[in-house]
Parts: sequence; structure tokens; C-alpha cells
Amino acid sequence: MASQQEILSDGRFSRITRDPRFWEMPEKERKVKIDKRFRAMFHDKKFKLKYTVDKRGRPVNYTSTENLRKLYALSESDSDLSEGDSKQHTEKKRKKKKGKPKGEAGS
Repeated sequence: MASQQEILSDGRFSRITRDPRFWEMPEKERKVKIDKRFRAMFHDKKFKLKYTVDKRGRPVNYTSTENLRKLYALSESDSDLSEGDSKQHTEKKRKKKKGKPKGEAGS
């Protein structure tokens, strides 16, 4: 087998290096962007399947959520919002707990 450098230096295949159809896709563009409505699929038990064998019968040890993380990414605007939402959500829980002391009676 010839090395990749020899193949690229061959005149018959020189257009491969210049043609964008043959370029490797950037990792940022590889994943499909989804919005915050679908972020539950990364941690919801309904979407999680544990595989023991692959489609050819070989033993594997991974779950379907790992596949989802390879294929999908939260959009940047939604991921920023989701981080902010989670912080606000925890702050609201803390405020509710500290809201009324147990010793005081309301009128």
C-alpha cells in the first residue's frame, strides 16, 4: 500500500487536496444544534439504553446517551440560558426555604 503522501503527490489525485468536498468536516459543524426544549434527552431515563453487544454481536459497554452526545450539541444561546436558568432555579429554591421561619405565626 502506498502512503498517503504518495497518493496526494500523484497528479491524478491532486485535486482532492483543493476540493472542499473532500475536506474533513469541522467538529463545530459536525454536531446538530438543538435548543433547550430537547436538553432533557441527555439525562432523561427514557432516552437511556444500555448496550451489551453492537449490531455485529461484539460485546460493548456504552449507553445511548453517549451516542446522543456525539451527535447533538445544545446551541450556544440556549446552553448559556440553560446554565443561567439552572442557577436561577437553585437560587429560587434557596429563597423559598429561607422565606418564612418556623417560629413566627402569620396573621
